[in-house]
Amino acid sequence: MNTIPLNERHIPADLPAKIQHYIGGRHVDSIDGDTFDVLDPVSNQTYLQAASGKKADIDAAVAAARKAFTEGPWPKMLPRERSRILHRIADIVESRDARLAELESFDSGLPITQALGQARRAAENFRFFADLIVAQADDTFKVPGRQINYVNRKPIGVAGLITPWNTPFMLESWKLGPALATGNTVVLKPAEFTPLSASLWAGIFEEAGLPEGVFNLVHGFGEDAGDALVKHPDVPLISFTGESRTGQIIFGNAAPYLKGLSMELGGKSPAVVFADADLDAAIDATIFGVFSLNGERCTAGSRILVQREVYDRFVERYAAQAKRVKVGYPHDPATEVGALVHPEHYDKVMSYVEIGKSEGRLVAGGGRPEGFDEGNFVAPTVFADVKPDARIFQEEIFGPVVAITPFDTDEEALELANNTKYGLAAYIWTNDLKRAHNFAQAVEAGMVWLNSNNVRDLRTPFGGVKASGLGHEGGYRSIDFYTDQQAVHITLGKVHNPTFGKEGGSAH
Repeated sequence: MNTIPLNERHIPADLPAKIQHYIGGRHVDSIDGDTFDVLDPVSNQTYLQAASGKKADIDAAVAAARKAFTEGPWPKMLPRERSRILHRIADIVESRDARLAELESFDSGLPITQALGQARRAAENFRFFADLIVAQADDTFKVPGRQINYVNRKPIGVAGLITPWNTPFMLESWKLGPALATGNTVVLKPAEFTPLSASLWAGIFEEAGLPEGVFNLVHGFGEDAGDALVKHPDVPLISFTGESRTGQIIFGNAAPYLKGLSMELGGKSPAVVFADADLDAAIDATIFGVFSLNGERCTAGSRILVQREVYDRFVERYAAQAKRVKVGYPHDPATEVGALVHPEHYDKVMSYVEIGKSEGRLVAGGGRPEGFDEGNFVAPTVFADVKPDARIFQEEIFGPVVAITPFDTDEEALELANNTKYGLAAYIWTNDLKRAHNFAQAVEAGMVWLNSNNVRDLRTPFGGVKASGLGHEGGYRSIDFYTDQQAVHITLGKVHNPTFGKEGGSAH
């Protein structure tokens, strides 16, 4: 096995040798001094040590966030003042997008061009919530001459944010933006596989003028730092993105505290291609939908259901295009699929590739790409003729692996589409307007794209049904999640109520 030459690994300049927590405005080691190794996914060599947070570190971070919430200026600021700081954060992120993308690509294995897009989306997330918080209006209900009732929104307190290792910086921004915009303080626990870009937030926030203690960051493992955050009595909110099994554990551990939970979990999303679809567009979109972000995306259309009349033609063309997808080193702008995030995850994906060889007809990929003897590289892999009870049809693989299955009727397509425990996204390809809308409304998915790839409008709800999640974020749903809505009632006229215990008479 050849060692990858250093010039092909591309090690960014000025990499830290160590990453610390950020608590109460200071970079600090773990209280017990513990650290963990962080690997780069091209060589699987350790390139830095990160502080490994435990309950004591979470306690310190929550105490700092709680103090900033109860004593600091942030929750009491006018929305416009908070908005200005959020826009400054977006400006800084935009101005450093190349550096952010370089570090994210190195740390996660994402192709550099896709990492750059995610850095820009992170800035856009902050801009969106900076604007929304200023434009936000609350409900008022009037009974003319008698009563006014209005809704008073208040920040809740310390929000616990637990984020995954796929597109980490962008997904952190998706939670940090609304949590901060609404006046909460936060403790962020990023994924242990990819802590590098998360460590940049502290400097960005300091430069933008975020008050001390509003943002706190604790690195570490889910079973240590994440678990302590979920169980902390002074953290009333947990927003989590990750796999469904972890979501179940968080749900159980948060239950005794009756915490607010927002959880975006796993997916096994169907892409349904009817015979009347624009096949060129459908193939392009479904190739991108499962192989972009190295297949490590929750909304990947990893089950493609194709109507029998066009099935053979679709499979042949899809397999040929999948073989042309460029696997390469993450830093190369020509790369379309880079390296999977970590050897543990690589082993999991490759185990599914082996399972798939007995569950379907392998028409593309199926192993390491040629010329990549080391690192977490998987060739884009396509299985056809996959039965609905196959594991590769039912279980989330989270890599560049897709299952294609034929169907005959609309009813069969719907049954196949709904035939998993997941319900995050669905993609429908047809030129029949009635079918498109009827199918979209009957499919069990939190989000549906008709003749469209996964394009996001930040005003719409993002979330899933069934095992794919609990609650929604995006637009005003994020504002709802991160605020308490207090109803205030005012009587304008004569106070109208029965009087109990009235002297000299009975109640009326």
